[in-house]
Amino acid sequence: MARRLGIDLGTANVLVYVRGRGIVIAEPSVVAISTRDRRIKAVGSEALAMLGREPESIEVVRPMRNGVIADYEVTEAMLRYFIRKGSGRFQASKPEVMVCIPAGVTSVEMRAVRDAALAAGARKAWLIREPLAAAIGANIPVQLPSGTMVIDIGGGTTEVAVISLNDIVVSTSVRVGGNRFDEMIASFIKRKYNLMIGERTAESIKIEIGSALPMERPLTMQVRGRDQVAGLPRIIEVDSNEITEAIQDPLEAIINAVRAVLAETPPELASDIIDKGMIMTGGGSMLRRINELLTEVTGVPCYVADHPAHCVAIGTGLALENQEALQDSLIGQDLN
Repeated sequence: MARRLGIDLGTANVLVYVRGRGIVIAEPSVVAISTRDRRIKAVGSEALAMLGREPESIEVVRPMRNGVIADYEVTEAMLRYFIRKGSGRFQASKPEVMVCIPAGVTSVEMRAVRDAALAAGARKAWLIREPLAAAIGANIPVQLPSGTMVIDIGGGTTEVAVISLNDIVVSTSVRVGGNRFDEMIASFIKRKYNLMIGERTAESIKIEIGSALPMERPLTMQVRGRDQVAGLPRIIEVDSNEITEAIQDPLEAIINAVRAVLAETPPELASDIIDKGMIMTGGGSMLRRINELLTEVTGVPCYVADHPAHCVAIGTGLALENQEALQDSLIGQDLN
């Protein structure tokens, strides 16, 4: 029997779900390629270890940008690597795959993802929109005639959607996510301290001390980088309230997206959302106090799902097992 894989093809990470085994792969969506002949040198965690440390002969790239394919050939090679790794001992038969896509992508972007999956070795490929996959993975009964609001903050996009009867009723997608937080943190430290830091350092700061709201007892962290003036290595100390200040712009974009969806939600579904609250998924929802911030600005209770970074991948895999119930909301072989 052919293996079935659910793939969360994210801007920051790729997760692969296998029926009966759960998530078997969770690696960065990063590829290292030779600058001479474009040959793939490394994929995933091995490629990420090279980021910021690579010589001129190697280029480390993220082939996914804002949830869509930015470099088709490199994305295909990356998918081939993850499909082979996820298939394990079943490599003799091509797997069937379900890949998640942002809710706001165009038909051209959809085709690019499906074609890349087929070219990478899938026998059949279906697509599912991220908010629906996130809701399924968060164990929300999406089949009921009741409104559920999902806020999925990924690496490149934030998806906000109201779901009822196995499909999306209202949604919006903004190209703001965890990567934008990292960029704003690096920019803030450069502006305030004249210190240059790399992408991975900015991400570490976000994870270690980042918070969406000021903290009564701020967390602190030592940060190493290169002084812009002297050109020498330097260490500074930053606190969590500075990071809150640094990420205000992307937080505001997420708040505006949530407000826009709430404003368009039909009254009956809005009533359901007030009763049940909003569910947050995606790696970005693990930022400290972000659910408190959204509760504060909307007046609607907001909760973070269990294992939020895994919800989309789990939901994508479960959708592949329940294709009949979801057939009207999946994008499949008929995509032209």
